[in-house]
Amino acid sequence: MQMDEAKIRAIIEKVLAGTAVSEATAATQAAPAKAASAACNLKITEAGDAPKGTTPNEVVIGIGPAFGTRQTETIIHIPHDQVLREVMAGIEEEGLTYRVIKVYETSDVSFIAHKAAEYSGSGVGIGIQSKGTTVIHQKDLAPLTNLELFPQAPLIDLETYRQIGKNAAKYAKGESPTPVTVRNDQMARPKYQAISALLHIKETELTDRNKKPQAVQVQFL
Repeated sequence: MQMDEAKIRAIIEKVLAGTAVSEATAATQAAPAKAASAACNLKITEAGDAPKGTTPNEVVIGIGPAFGTRQTETIIHIPHDQVLREVMAGIEEEGLTYRVIKVYETSDVSFIAHKAAEYSGSGVGIGIQSKGTTVIHQKDLAPLTNLELFPQAPLIDLETYRQIGKNAAKYAKGESPTPVTVRNDQMARPKYQAISALLHIKETELTDRNKKPQAVQVQFL
């Protein structure tokens, strides 16, 4: 069931209006996001049903249904092209290759990542929701289990995305890397909860349980 976006926005505005944060503090908190914001220079072209990989030196990156198309930046305004560039660079630095698929069956990041792992020749995949939440998964693990989980999208910066790529490649090589260090902010959840819900709803609207993962050609503009 689709919800009226205008009603959702109205609810979010009420939530934000009731937040006890001064304008000066809000401006300070928003500064990092603004600094990261830029145009998304990315073109994603679907190329039919994705094949399952057979080479053990690849990591498959699974992206959400809205990634790079209906949504083009994370919850803190990091353009999707920059996210992919860093994840890809991290994989390449470990001497492995990458492949990108778009998962339509679900908008849940754990299941996106697990599907990516199933399609990966190495059995290791990365799932990225459009809002930025990310998971490193392995195909022989249960979908709600994972190798590494990065649930707080507002706290994931470009350096972290690069490390995620590196660690995924290390798992693919059979290594046991030190988990990627992530920041922790107890206020991130309440601050971004409303907009996070809206972004998730918008992505979920594009899911199609009958559509297989699509092979994706990524072009950086």
